Amino acid sequence: MNVEQSIALESLRNISVEEFLNLLRQKSAIAVQFANGESLIVQAKVELAPLPILDGYVPEGWKKGIYEH
Repeated sequence: MNVEQSIALESLRNISVEEFLNLLRQKSAIAVQFANGESLIVQAKVELAPLPILDGYVPEGWKKGIYEH
């Protein structure tokens, strides 16, 4: 896991949950440092929207794009 930033737990007391979530969205993973030296890694998980129902029709290039990755 690629942690981009460490932040002390004490400094989180001054920001709102919304601000923390926006920071997490920008950094993807943040290590929160506790006073006793332990840390907790918080990572954002982005949910993909469901694929459309196509009634058997697959647009040009979709299969190749899906199965290549």
